[in-house]
Amino acid sequence: MTATTAGPPPALRVPKRRGVELSLLVGAVLIPVLGYIAVGLGKHHALPPDAAGYGAGLGALALLAHLAVRLRAPYADPLFLPIAVLLNGLGLVLIYRLDLETPGNSAAPTQLVWSTLGAALFIAVVAFLPDHRVLQRYAYLSVATALVLLIVPIFFPAVNGAKIWIRFGGFSFQPGEFAKVLLAVFFAAYLAANRNALAYTGRRLWRRLPWLQLPTGRVLGPLVAIWLLSVVVLVLERDLGTSLLFFGLFVIMLYVATGRTGWIAVGLVLAAVGAFAVGSLEPHVNSRVQDWLDPYASINAGQGPGQLAQSLFAFAAGGMTGTGLGLGHSILIGFAAKSDFILATAGEELGLVGLTAIFLLYALLVARGLRTGLSLRDPFGRLLAVGLSAILGLQAFVIAGGVMGLIPLTGMAMPFLAQGGSSVVTNWAIVALLIRLSDSARRPRPEADSDPGGGSGPGVDGPGVDGPGVHGPGDRTEAGS
Repeated sequence: MTATTAGPPPALRVPKRRGVELSLLVGAVLIPVLGYIAVGLGKHHALPPDAAGYGAGLGALALLAHLAVRLRAPYADPLFLPIAVLLNGLGLVLIYRLDLETPGNSAAPTQLVWSTLGAALFIAVVAFLPDHRVLQRYAYLSVATALVLLIVPIFFPAVNGAKIWIRFGGFSFQPGEFAKVLLAVFFAAYLAANRNALAYTGRRLWRRLPWLQLPTGRVLGPLVAIWLLSVVVLVLERDLGTSLLFFGLFVIMLYVATGRTGWIAVGLVLAAVGAFAVGSLEPHVNSRVQDWLDPYASINAGQGPGQLAQSLFAFAAGGMTGTGLGLGHSILIGFAAKSDFILATAGEELGLVGLTAIFLLYALLVARGLRTGLSLRDPFGRLLAVGLSAILGLQAFVIAGGVMGLIPLTGMAMPFLAQGGSSVVTNWAIVALLIRLSDSARRPRPEADSDPGGGSGPGVDGPGVDGPGVHGPGDRTEAGS
């Protein structure tokens, strides 16, 4: 009988799930195409003549994006891309449906061009960004660029009460949409480098509340200064929706980095004080607060329903199953029906069932992003995944709450659904980054993992250095070390 030495156990094979992604993409393309056909049947009782072209174009974009993921990020989460394609396709259908009510102001062709540019940016990010940690090198460049993008619109005329647009002739874009991604990169890099100091150093404000501890000004000062400057600029631009988004992003990432619930309490207090001050002093915001408090005031005054009232009427008319695509009257909302209030069209014509399905898609997109963050080993990647997911989640909540009368209107674009070129391009970039992050999270690693981000340079920690509030699977806590 001969003794044999057992070799090392075989490595665990991680499924790539690209076939699952392709199967889901087929459904993600077919559903908007069927919706496009339903609009034609509902409005004209005939098939739209360009339904095949619409389906072929959306299918081609989805296939090219899938090939980029299959070749460059084979271990990525299989749900990100199909959800993005489905939401973008539904948005194009809803905008096309509203275009039929405004033949002199068609937005669907322009939105299709922006969607194509967004898909091209998605492919470029997936194909040419080798590793998410490379972005750590450009943390301070990102925040400088973000602040420039936020400041420039101040020098351009206001549009609908807000100075958030840059217009050159017939071309316009909203720089704040791109700034939010750059700020998320900076927050992730800075917090990953200073999370221990933020969590364990500083002065305790009250002995009975050990979680209420203020870090040193040297550590917290630069972060708060940059956030405060961005919020001040946004207040000057009267874009309170993006201000609320940046504030929420700042508090969420700070809490995740430190693990201290005190930041949530401080964030809620500051948000309440800021909302009261701005809502009381700024006329444009105050008018929206008054509309929120009494959306039917204009009706009682004999002036007819305002936008929020029309939106609530649209949701009520939709009922459980909706009136059917092309059979609603949400165009009565007015100029923002294709942007801020596009959810009203979905609620009226798809009903509560369809609206719930849309919300579940956003919830699934955010949940998979947070799961990606939990699975990553490096703090920067975890915080970046949480930040990008928070952007999508906060934006969807703020817009949905505004058009449903839960909170005052903020004037933002629903991710992927609403009209807005800057928004749809930015959202495609966010999904591309999440795909790159999820590929890094699920990809099998050798024992020694190199750091493409340049190691532990100034303001940036290398991978594998974990801190409070950002532990993931496989990490050891102090009690278990």
